[in-house]
This record gives sequence, C-alpha cells and structure tokens, in this order.
Amino acid sequence: MIRRGRFGFKASSISPPPKRSIVHTPQARLQRPSALLPTAQRKSLIRLWDDGSFRFLQSWRDLLMRSHPFRSFRVSISVGLLLSLVFYTTVGVAQEAADPGPQVDATLPVMIVTATRDARRLNEAPYASNVLTVEQLRMEKAARTVPEALKQEPGTMIQKTSHGQGSPYIRGFTGQRTLFMIDGVRLNNSTFREGPNQYWNTVDPYVLDRMELVRGPHSVLYGSDAIGGTVNAMTRGVQNLRPDSRWDRRVFYRLSGAERSHIGRVESIGKVNDQVILTMGYTGKDFGELEGGKDVGTQAKTGYDENDWDAKLEYYVTDDGWIVLAHQTVDIDDAWRTHQTIYGIDWENLTVGDEYRRVFDQNRNLTYLQFHKVDQPGFIEELHAGVSHQMQMEERERLRTEDRRDVQGVRVHTFGSSLTLKSPSPIGTLLYGAEQYHDEVSSYNRSLNPDGSIGSASIQGPVADDASYDTLGVFLQDEIPLGERFALILGARHEYAHADADSVEDPMTGEETSLTDSWNEVVGSARLLYHLNPERTWTLFTGVSQGFRAPNLSDLTRFDTARTSEIETPSPDLDPERFVAYETGVKAATDRLNAQLAYFYTDISDMIVRTPTGRMIDETYEVTKKNGGDGYIHGLELDARYRVWGEWSVLGALTWMEGEIETYPTSDPEVVEEYIDRMMPPTGMIGIRWDHAGRFWVQATTTLAEDADKASTRDKADTSRIPPGGTPGFVVYDLRAGWNVGEDLQLSAALENLTDEDYRIHGSGVNEPGRNLVLTLDWVF
Repeated sequence: MIRRGRFGFKASSISPPPKRSIVHTPQARLQRPSALLPTAQRKSLIRLWDDGSFRFLQSWRDLLMRSHPFRSFRVSISVGLLLSLVFYTTVGVAQEAADPGPQVDATLPVMIVTATRDARRLNEAPYASNVLTVEQLRMEKAARTVPEALKQEPGTMIQKTSHGQGSPYIRGFTGQRTLFMIDGVRLNNSTFREGPNQYWNTVDPYVLDRMELVRGPHSVLYGSDAIGGTVNAMTRGVQNLRPDSRWDRRVFYRLSGAERSHIGRVESIGKVNDQVILTMGYTGKDFGELEGGKDVGTQAKTGYDENDWDAKLEYYVTDDGWIVLAHQTVDIDDAWRTHQTIYGIDWENLTVGDEYRRVFDQNRNLTYLQFHKVDQPGFIEELHAGVSHQMQMEERERLRTEDRRDVQGVRVHTFGSSLTLKSPSPIGTLLYGAEQYHDEVSSYNRSLNPDGSIGSASIQGPVADDASYDTLGVFLQDEIPLGERFALILGARHEYAHADADSVEDPMTGEETSLTDSWNEVVGSARLLYHLNPERTWTLFTGVSQGFRAPNLSDLTRFDTARTSEIETPSPDLDPERFVAYETGVKAATDRLNAQLAYFYTDISDMIVRTPTGRMIDETYEVTKKNGGDGYIHGLELDARYRVWGEWSVLGALTWMEGEIETYPTSDPEVVEEYIDRMMPPTGMIGIRWDHAGRFWVQATTTLAEDADKASTRDKADTSRIPPGGTPGFVVYDLRAGWNVGEDLQLSAALENLTDEDYRIHGSGVNEPGRNLVLTLDWVF
C-alpha cells in the first residue's frame, strides 16, 4: 500500500487511502526526489550535491564532429556548448562537499497528477490513463517528437501530415479537440484549427521528465478543447538530479538511419546554493530526407532543422513552499508539407500535387512563473498559482506556379493565470480554482512578385487580423470517501469565452468586416472508484463526464486551405460543441500484472463540421462551418504487461473504435450520417520482454493495423493523403534493447520495421520510415 507522509509518498502496509497532494506541475513533490523523504532527510539531501565542471563539453563536441558532418546542426551544437560554458563560469558552482544522503525507493508505484489534478497512484485514477517516464521517452521509445512518444498507447493514432508535423488522434479527435499542457500551462490557443495540425511538434520531448495522458473529456478540470484526451508534459528539473551529486552535466544523442537524423542535447542541473536549483539545456536536431519502405524509397523534401532552448530556476523558500521560473524556445525551420506538391508520392495510387513549394516555419516561446505552497494547517491545505506568457508564430510559404508565390502567417501572444486550492471539509476533499487566458492575434497573407516584393496584401491571414480571444473558467471538485473501498468524485465548471475580431474578410464581397461573440457553458462530471481487494491492486472505475468546446477564432474566421482542393472561409454565429462520455473499466497493479481495460461511449451534439458551399475560390472548392454534427464514438481499449516468469514478460495493447456523425457532404442542405473523419482502424500490439538485473533489457514487438476503409466523403476526396479504398493495413516488427552500463551511462538500440514495410498511418501525408536503426546514448556526470 501507499501512504503519504508529511512531505511525500512512501511505502506502507496501511490500507486506508493515502492523503494526497494536488500537484499539477512537475515542480511539485510527486517529482522531486527530496520530496519523497521526511524533513530531516530532505535537508540532508539538499546539501549533498557536489560541484562539477563542463570539461566534458569540448571532448563531446570533438566526438560528434569526428562522427558526422553535421552541417547546420554542427553550428547549433557549438553555440549551445559555448553558452553552456559561459553559464558555468558565470554561476560559479564550487560548493562544500557533503555525505551522500538516503536514496529514493525505486519500488514506488507509478503516480499520476493530471487525471484528478491531485497526485495519486495510476491504478487509482478514475480515468483510462497512462504515464510515460523519462526512461521510456528517451531510451525505450527513443521518441523523435512528442506526438511519436504516444505511439502504441491505446486509443491513440499518430497522424503526420508531414515529417515535421504530427497530430495525435485520441479517441477519434485531434487538433482543437485535444488539449496539450506544458507544466500545467495550455499549449492550445484560439487559432488551433479543425483536423490534424502541427502544434504538438513544437514541444521538445528531450526537455521532458514525463508525460501524462488522460483519455476522454476533461473539461471540468481543464476547460474547452479537452475532449478526446488531455496530455500534460512535465519538464525536467531538480527531480532529475542524482541524489549524490551537486551538479549534473548530461549529454544525450540519438541517431536514426531511415530518418537520416541526428539529435543532440546538452544539459546542466545543479544547486546554485542551498535554496536555488538551476536547469539549463539545449537540443539541436537535424532531420534529413525520410527513407520509406522497400518500394517507396526516399521521400523528397521531408527534412528540416530544429533548435530548442530551455531554462528553469527553482527557488525553495521553505521546505513546503517553492517558486519556479521557466522559459522554453522552440524554432523549426523549413518543414515541408509535400502531399500537395510535386514532391508527393503516388504510393497506392495517391494523387500527386501540383504546387512547387509549401514550407512551414514554427516558433514558440513560453515563460511562466509559479508558486506552490503545500502541507499547510487550516482550511487551505495547498495553494498553487501561476502566470504565463506564450508566443506562437507560424509562417507558410507557397509557390503555386513558377510565377505565383504567396506567404502567410499568424502570431499569437497568450497571457495566462491560474489558481488552484485544496481544502479538507466535512463533505470530502475539495479541489477548486480558476483559470484565465487572453490571446492577442495578428495575421497576414501576401502575394509576392517574382523578385520577392509584395504584390498585394489581403485583409487577413489564415485567421482574423487584429483579434483577441478570452476565456475564464472556475471549477470545483469534491472527492468523497464512501467506506473503505468506495470513493465518489464529483466536479463542475463554469467557463466564459469571448471572441473579438476586427479584420475579417467577407468571402462573398471581399470587404473587411468584424465580429464579436461570447459563450457561457456549465459542465459536470461524476466518477466512482471501487477497490476490489483490500490491497487495492485491483480497481473498478466508472463515470460520466461532460465536455465542451467553444468556437475559436479558427472556427469563426479561418480563410485558408483545408483539405486537398478545399479552402475554408469565415463562419460567424457558431455555438459551442457539447459532448457526454460514459466510461467503465478495470485496472490492475500487482507484482506480476499491470493492466487496464476500458470501454467508452462519447455522445456528440452540435459538433462544428465543414460544409461545401458549391462555390469556387481561386480554383479550389469553398467550405464553411456550421453546427450540424450529432453523433457518437465508442470503443474498447486494453493495455497490459504480465511477468510470466523470472525476467520474462509479455505485453500488449489493443484499440477498437467506431463512430458516426451527421454532416453535410455536399452543398445540399441535407444532413447525412457518415463515418467520422479519419477513424482509427482496429490496431494492436503484442510483444515479449526480457529484463536482467536492472542492467539489460530486450524487447520484441509486433504492431498490426487493419485497413482503414471506413471513410467519410471528405476522406474519400483527400486523395493526396488517403489512397482510393482507404489506407492499407500493416504488420510491423520492431526489436529494441538497452544497457545500463552504470549509474552514469545508458545505451539503447532499436531496429524498427524489420521487414522494410511500406506503410503510413491513416490520414498522413508521408509514409513511415522503412527499416530503421536507432541508437541512443544518455551520459551524465
């Protein structure tokens, strides 16, 4: 069993439910090694870190330069090494040595925060959910991007319009109907569009300590957009510092053959003084042209470059109170979207586009300041507050013919604030708070002359220019114990959203217009937990959750390319989408078995759907939006790992889902019930794993997907991404192995797609890599 001591969770044989902490950011005690210890031990641990230096930087750079000509990546790494060295000499890390303190118990169970905004064991979360640890992200999965880190997770399909643009479908939804957070701060903004988009790719997976995925609607705790699923990506910090080290310097490198890619990261985590911990890192990425399977071969114009910077300052005012100041920068250059260009492929009779160039640049900067206070006497037991500013910029350059070139872009500044409180009460444990976000949006669309000068400028870019969008939500959750084994969790939220757009182009007249609208929504949820045995290793969960999504600026004002041969035009006077999800399942966390099985049914009302108008704009078909979609999605999800004997385990995952929605496939005002766009086909994974003495592991898996042939009218028309008759199924074999050389060095290798299969994920614009060798190294000292 687990019980929670004054400053964290520790092993215990006591059977009552643990007292929990609402920790919704990674700086909280769930992820701080020192927080797992009593006060005296924590103070000892905070003083045990010894000093170090960056002498490794020059030798590591020399090793990389000898191993491969990195081109622009070489320059980026050199700059990162130089700045790291400047940082080291500026801070001055020489400190007194201390005796090693106690070590964190490695047998602690997997914990999750995002499911209830309250730290608890994963098998006691009343939702289908998964946690990806830093070891899984870096060494076992060796994920190239954040979306790809979610591969093989149940209920999740990773669509990729291009090699640099991934968009997970979670329980049938993607884009603006899934929510992504970084340390509890929303990545989503009011310009996120319908269908798959590239924004999750603007988060560097190598800055993360863990990712938490909760499937199904979560609007009560997280507001609009949290429909298909919610992901909270928690960044690295003091929890990644070795207990017997004052300063850690870390080098990570990933090499991939079929991706022709190199990823390198340098990082420093250490103690400036007894109260301040500083984390600083740089990740450089160089992706070459993607090699497909045995028949497709090289997929032209799929390479791109990326440079990512991050820093975090954690200041421990007291044992129970701390401040976090963090910043991230991600810069993606020249990520082609080839499926609508002459560089597309004709695999399985796909249509090759006629554009000469379609290239995206992405830039994201996030800065946040957070304060956490826990274990307080009185009515308010815990307090978590934060403010944030995030800038997201995207620019698309397109060459339609040899003399027709245009460039368009969007810049969004998002200002956020949040407050979360926890209080014990006679009616249960109350968790309550408020969140506010304000977007300021500017956009542009310019036609260019052959010499690069501006030929003409449109009223707006992809979305309205000179626009703003505001949301304000208040929420309350009450966890009520019902005896020794039952718990009831009730929640409610009220959210207000307001859109104001000053520069919107009227698609009929071409004149400038404006719009203002606002919405109010109230949603609720009820979840029931039942522990099947006194040890709480088997748990049943069931519940109902309402979700909603308010129309955003993309819904209301988008004037941009939609799917193949489509252009979407502004659509004012939309209402919120509404969802009700019913879910039941069982979880197991025993010495031999870790598993969860869940069935869900999501009822859909007033979903905003694209509708053809019958008009042509600039040689493409116009589509607009309306609240036409009532429908459903239901499915079954299973993932499990069972230790058969000794060091051998079997593992597997299975997803089956289907759904239909009312839509308008033609310009006729007649509603037709069709399959939901890009429905995930039945998909499964089965594997076997050998773990030896915590030092070696080997894993072999087979991933299978059936034909994705349940296509909507719009799927059938998307002929540059979805082959006629649907996306073919596939069987892919992977082999992975890892070696913990010592406490300071980890190595892993993977041979993916052993049979060099040609395949793509349903709805994608590129094929997956062919036979692919992936090597990773993680070295810390």
